[in-house]
This record gives sequence, C-alpha cells and structure tokens, in this order.
Amino acid sequence: MYLPSPIVLQNPFPQLDSVDFEDATIDDKETYLKQLKKWQKKMLQVQQAYFHQKRRAIVVFEGWDASGKGGAIRRITEKLDPRGVVVHPISAPTEKEQSKHYLYRFQARLPEAGTIAIFDRSWYGRVLVERIEGFAEESEWQRAYQEINEFERSLIDDGARIIKIFMHISPEEQLKRFQERLNNPVKRWKLTTEDIRNRGKWDEYKEATDQLFEFTSTESAPWQIISANHKWYARIEVLKTVVQLLGEGVDTDPPELDPKVTKAAYKALGIRPEND
Repeated sequence: MYLPSPIVLQNPFPQLDSVDFEDATIDDKETYLKQLKKWQKKMLQVQQAYFHQKRRAIVVFEGWDASGKGGAIRRITEKLDPRGVVVHPISAPTEKEQSKHYLYRFQARLPEAGTIAIFDRSWYGRVLVERIEGFAEESEWQRAYQEINEFERSLIDDGARIIKIFMHISPEEQLKRFQERLNNPVKRWKLTTEDIRNRGKWDEYKEATDQLFEFTSTESAPWQIISANHKWYARIEVLKTVVQLLGEGVDTDPPELDPKVTKAAYKALGIRPEND
C-alpha cells in the first residue's frame, strides 16, 4: 500500500528575530533595474517550463501590513503570460465560505496543470488573524497547524510545488509606510482601520508568526523570510527566491522544436528554422 510522504518539520525553524535589516539594501537604482530585468526573464523561463511540462506551482505570500506583498507580486507577474498565472487576493470569507471548512475556498483556487497560482494571504490566516482576532476557537487554530501540513503534503504528493514567502519589516518601517499611505491620495486606499488595529497587536502577531514557522515550516515546504524594509532589495530577493525554488529539479531550457511543426512550416509557408 502506498502511503503519503512524511511530514518533517524544519529544525531549526525560521524566526523573525534572525532577520538582518541593515545589510538588506540595494542603494543604486541602475543595479536594481538590472537585477529586476535579469530575474524577471528567468521567471518567464520558469513559467514556460511549467507550462510545457504541465507542472503546477503555488506561491503563498504572508507578511505584515504594508510589507510590500503587492509590490513583490507585481514584479513576479509583470513579464509573465497572464494566461498562465492567477493572483488570488484573499480577504474575509463570504457567508457561504464561512459555512464550510476553512480550506474549502483555497481548494477551489488551486492551479491547473501548467499554471501558477499566487495567494496574497492564504490559509495561514487561520493561525494568524483568525487566532489573534478571536474568529477561531483555540481548539480550531491549534488543530489547523496539522491540517495545513496535511493539506500541503497532499498537494506536494500530487506533484505541486509550494513556495511560502513571509515579508518582514520593522515596526518603525511600517509606521513610515502608513504615514506615506495616509498622505498619498494614490495609496490612501491601502490603509484601513484593520491595519491600524493590527499594529496595536504587533507582539501578539509576532508570537503567532514565530509559532507558524515552528509548526508549519516543513522540509518539503519551508518558509522563506524576506527582509523587506528596503523595497528594491525585497522585490529582487522575492523574485530570486521564487525562481530558484521553482527551478529546483526542473529543466527550464526551452523545449526542442516539434519536427511536425518544422515540416508543416516549410511545406505550407516555405520557412524553416534559421540554424536548420
């Protein structure tokens, strides 16, 4: 009888206090743009490889409010074929979703073969916001660690690749970004009363986040903490991390030209590959 793969927790597991903000910077815009172009091109190669090989990828984003999740996601998807990537911005569940198991609404958004699904917030809300704000009973959110591990294991065993990103900023940087959003009409919509309320519970969220890493950072789906005080650095680091992890064990070289296509192109159009 075939059995599911084992769930092995990382030891040691990631922790927020281990993140270095001081050296996580890119000071030169030219360097940033050069790196951005490089890693976006590699990201497109990864997407094409996943499409041709019918692979599935799931990229999960969690992090502090105003930590740059949206900006990082935008740089990942900017040069991709939109037909092969879907971004799911996760907010509060609907009344219908609340009447079902909390994983239901995420199962309904899983990627099909050859595509990438990006979750801006995720099922980890169960052990973060739902835990801290009292939307889930203690027995429910404590049980969720194992439920989530089993959920992700089932996806990995079925061939999906899962990348989990946590965008980490300091309280001082968050306050600076809140101030910017409050004063910038273009960004003002991003600041909500929930953001302000959540900031008042920073220590509680920090404890919950470190426990999230302790109980759900597995060998097959480890958490990646991104130092995000500097936006340019964070965007490049996210791109690099996603490209490298999705590319592990995957041939990202363009596939060979189908001989049938070559033959049909010459016969119908009189053209052939330049190096043929």
